[in-house]
Amino acid sequence: MTPESVEDLALAKAGRKRPISVLVVVFTWAGEFLLLDRVQPPHFWQSVTGSLRPGETPRAAALRELREETGLIGGGDLVDLHESRLFPIKPAWRARYRPGVCFNREHWFALPLPARRCIRLAPGEHSGYRWLPAAQAARLTGSWTNRDAIQLLASRYTGR
Repeated sequence: MTPESVEDLALAKAGRKRPISVLVVVFTWAGEFLLLDRVQPPHFWQSVTGSLRPGETPRAAALRELREETGLIGGGDLVDLHESRLFPIKPAWRARYRPGVCFNREHWFALPLPARRCIRLAPGEHSGYRWLPAAQAARLTGSWTNRDAIQLLASRYTGR
């Protein structure tokens, strides 16, 4: 067992999250972006997100979170954007991490779709969803990293 996996297991046993997460932006070739309405306070709109579990790679976490939060299966269509951002964890959320952890590393992925799909929400996490044009989705999301990822994808893949 590596020192990292031992630390991951200790965090999981203590009920603490790893400060490494994924962001999965789902969009259609027509330029519509999926946002989910987060039920856990504070309420906000976001793309698919989630922390890595012990021993999990960012890609595996992205596929798991995508399936859990939307019912979508990414498989070979999931695109690793080879982008990540380090952001400060809001003080209200820091108790979820080990003491002294103030930053999270977020890895970006995308799931391009030919058209909208029916979404099966995780009831404990999200109460609704919307398919929105890039500019509207970027304005609505509560996260600057989510906004930046939407804008990157809009320019790179949909030409908007």
